[in-house]
Formats: sequence, structure tokens, C-alpha cells
Amino acid sequence: MDDMLKEFVVEALDLATNVEEHLLSLERNPGDMNTLNAVFRSFHTIKGGAGFMNLSAMVSACHLTENLFDALRTGQVPVTPEAIEAALEASGFVADQLTALNNGTEPDKLSTMPKSLEKMLTDAIEMKGVSKKSAATKAKAPEAPKVAEKTTAAPAAKKENTGEVDWDAYYRAVTPPGTLPDVEAEASESEAEEVHAPTPREETEAVKSSLSGGEVKQSAPAKEESIRIDAVKLNVLLEVAGESVQAANQAAVLLEKLSQFKFDGQAAPLMSALTETLTRASRYSTELQRATLATRMQPVGRLFQKFPRLIRELARDLGKEVDLNIAGAETEVDRVVVDSLYDPLVHMLRNALDHGIETAEERINANKSPRATISLKAWQEASSVMIEVTDDGKGMDAQRLRDKAVSKGLINAHDARTDDEAFQLVFLPGFSTKEVASSVSGRGVGMDVVKTAVERHRGAIRIASQLGTGTTFLIRLPIELSIVPTMLVRTDGASLALPMATVQRVVELPETFESVGGQPVLRDLGRPLPVKSLGKVLGYTPTSERVGIVIAAPNPYILSVDSVDGTADLVIKPLTCISTPGITGTARSAEGELVLVISLSFLIDGCKTRERITA
Repeated sequence: MDDMLKEFVVEALDLATNVEEHLLSLERNPGDMNTLNAVFRSFHTIKGGAGFMNLSAMVSACHLTENLFDALRTGQVPVTPEAIEAALEASGFVADQLTALNNGTEPDKLSTMPKSLEKMLTDAIEMKGVSKKSAATKAKAPEAPKVAEKTTAAPAAKKENTGEVDWDAYYRAVTPPGTLPDVEAEASESEAEEVHAPTPREETEAVKSSLSGGEVKQSAPAKEESIRIDAVKLNVLLEVAGESVQAANQAAVLLEKLSQFKFDGQAAPLMSALTETLTRASRYSTELQRATLATRMQPVGRLFQKFPRLIRELARDLGKEVDLNIAGAETEVDRVVVDSLYDPLVHMLRNALDHGIETAEERINANKSPRATISLKAWQEASSVMIEVTDDGKGMDAQRLRDKAVSKGLINAHDARTDDEAFQLVFLPGFSTKEVASSVSGRGVGMDVVKTAVERHRGAIRIASQLGTGTTFLIRLPIELSIVPTMLVRTDGASLALPMATVQRVVELPETFESVGGQPVLRDLGRPLPVKSLGKVLGYTPTSERVGIVIAAPNPYILSVDSVDGTADLVIKPLTCISTPGITGTARSAEGELVLVISLSFLIDGCKTRERITA
């Protein structure tokens, strides 16, 4: 893909995503002229670029959709569900074409515009197949912009008998006043000219000729406030920045050791200068790393804006009435996390719609509103980003989940005794409460994919549910994937790192403990907490573990270690060749020692490893 086509695809994909968001907003507020104009401009911009790139199918789809929105803006056609559906289909077709180009498909290999889409757009323009209820709202359709009444009077008079579309008038309608020359002067000069509405091919040729001939007059270029950088280059920069911080930290440790020696004569000022230089280098390398990390941060709204249409279409297919409420879209997280969360969130939303939300009749019988609500919320908490998916459906039956898992041979009859453990069963591979698989769910793979994707990015997921009230899925992810604030501990001589997101405090352990059911227990702030040996859990041979770390989890506990060596922000290297339960990656301490990083989800799950039972 050449650079010009690549740039067009990136820009057009952003516009296509925003189009869907605007269309769904327009469906809720049919009289919103700003949204109508925004959609028109988006399709017009995509069409212009597609024409210059000789993407004929995309030009045709955008051109028909422009015609539809001309009719919507002038009130000739009301904003009906049929019109919105046609525009959404056109937007989907354009997005599919752009995605194919982005994936390396040659422009001449793209599919043509389906006849069904052409018919759908044409019918929407001609109001064919519009329901009586939708047609009855025509009287309430938005009026044409008042600003166009004056500026388009002369062109409209010339075109009233031709049936052609006055593109110039509509262009003026969405252009700020005073930007273009007076229309009366232009009209007087062109009275003798034949009025002719451009076809898509003519518009394409006009764009090409004007660009190639240099006829476009431009003022001084506006100052660019952002540039696009290849993700691979950005990752390399982040890697180098992280290594520079590690090198600076190791140099600081060496300098501290050198300061224990006495330097006389000319060596004393040299040591002083070296200390000052290394301090400055360490500060700058840290600032470089933070600035590089900031360039990878993106708001989760970029991800969330893809889901309203998904919920709308799936709810329609399932015959359910559902509203999607989104909050915290401005919360920023690492770009890699944003890109990888789409599939997990799709599975969770589909699961909520199919399993959690009842039909309108069932909700009325349960004294609920017939229209259900699914909430998608994000917020920042310390060094983590929290993403919550909540529905007000029927909730989960913990006992039913246990029985189903036992019947499928996934667990023993004595496992998953608490409700929290029972809820976690939905993440087991092959688990599903559906007797018959459907196009939406029932094959037992969706929620397993969710947990795998979350844990791959050192995150954790929990479930809270109340029968008859609803269910909440809570995902915790590190805001930054490359750097993790950790507490350094030691057991059996091995250096380990615990994510600070789970650490509450450090306590001193006694030589003997109380015992409850054979499990050592220590009272912390008046509550009895089980004590677990980190060394034993990971397969080490613990010696004298007299330091305890209170772990913040749904079921809090104390993790015993030999000693605590302090805290550090570590640059994590993921494990790629091997998979070790409880270990998510490695890092280097300031002293250069190899450190194993404990998984966040492993700690939140109580340091448990679950083995699948074979039938």
C-alpha cells in the first residue's frame, strides 16, 4: 500500500467509526441538524478521497448515502428506522472496504457495492417500505437549515424543474457564513450556463484535475498539532527508553557503592561531578520514558464507541429491548490494551444480552421495566484502569453453575463451594449453561477467551451477581503495560515482584499461628485472614518466612515471604517461550538481578492453580 492510500485509509476509518456513533445518536434525536450535517460531511469527505484513489464501489455507496442525507436535511424524507438502517449498512460496507485495504487487499480486488445495499438506500430515499408509524413522523422531520434559505434562493429557482441536486447550495449550507464569495454575484455570472448536477465520475475527475493542475488556492498551511507514527517505531522507542532507565538505576547503585570509599585530591571533585551528571541523566531518562509511554495512551472511548451498534443489532435479533449506557470514555490506557479488549468486551456484551437480559414479558412479570439496561463504565484506580460491564438482568444462579460444571466433568463435587468461586466457573473452557448452541452463545468458548485475553495483559477479572437483580463483570488492567509498580520480596533466595495494585500493607508474622480447618490464620485489624506461603505455592523451599503481605482480593489473605527489599517500577519482559503458573514475566532490578514478576490475576485468585478434570 502506497503512503497516500495508507493515509486515506487511516483517516477514513476514523470517520467511518464516528459515522456509526452519529447515526445511532440521530436515531434517538431525529431533529438534531448538527448530527445530520456531521454525517453528511463524513460521507462527503470519504467519497472525495475514495474518488481520488479510484475506489468506485466506495464512491457509489457514499454518493447514494449523501443523496439520502440531502433528503433528510431538507425534510423531503423523515428520519425513520429504515433510513438509519440503510445508512448503517452503507457505513458498514465502507468500513469493510477500508478494513480490507488496511489488511493489504489491492484496490482492484475489492468487492463491488451489493445490489441489496443500493436498493436499500434507494428505497430509503424514495420512502419505499417505510412503516406507517415512521411515515406518520414525517411532519416532525427536521426543517432545512435557515441559513440556506437566503444563500440557495437563486440556484434553487434554476433547478426546480430539472430534478437535479444543487450540490453548491448544500455545500454552502454547511460552510460557515463569510467563508465563500456572495452567491448573488456568482449567480449573475452563471445565469446563462446550463445547470448540471455532477455525477460521481465527474466529481472524481474534477478532484483529480484540480489537484494535478494546482488550481486549488490555499492560504498558509495550518499548524499541525499531531502526527502519525508507526506503532513499531513507537515500541522500539519505548524499549530503548525503558533500557535507559534500567541503566541509569544500575549506575546509581554503583555510584552509591563507590561513595563508601574515600576519594582524595583530584578524585573528589570528579566524583562530585559524576554524581551530579548521573542524577541528571537518571531524571531525564525517567522523563523520556514517561513521555514515550504517554504517546501510547489512548482513551477507551475509541473502543467503546464501537459497541452501541452491536447492542442495537443483537438486541433486535434476540427480540429484546436494551439501552447501552457508557461512562468514563475519556479514561486513558495503553494502546495495546485498547486494541486487544475488543473481542473480550464483545463476548461479555453478547453474553449479557443472551444469558442475562430477560425478554420484555419476563421483565414485566418480575416487576421490572420492559427495557433493560447494560452499563459500560471505565475509570482509573491507582495504577490500574477498571472496566465494568453491568446488566440489570436475571443474575447468576451459583448452584446451577456448580451442577452444570460437575455434570460436564470440569470440577469435582467438592469444588467451588462459595458463590464467588462458582461465578468463576463460567471462565472454564467448554463451560456453558446453554443446552443448544446458537449463533450468539452456547459453545463454551467465549468467556474463556475473555479471561485469557485479560490475563495476557497482566490483568484480572471478577464477577459479582445477585439472582433476580443483575450481574457485574469487573476487569482490572495496568494502565501501562511496560512499567509496573511492584514490591520486591525474597523467598528461598529468589527475588520476586508483587504488583502494588494488590498490596495493602506489610505485617510481622509470629512464630506460631492459630489454625482453622488446618489452615494457619492470623488476625489483622480484627479479622482472621488465612496465611499462605509464597515459596510453597511457587515450588520453592521456604526457610523462615516472618514477613507477611496483606493481599487485596475478594477474599483477602496474607502472603508470607522471607523479606521485603523495597519497591520499584520495573520494566516487564513477558514470558514467551514457557508458561509458569503464577509468573507473568521477568525484569531486572536496579542491582541487575533477575526478578520474577507474579501475576496479578494469580494473586487476586488466592494463589490457586486449577487443573481441568478429565471425564
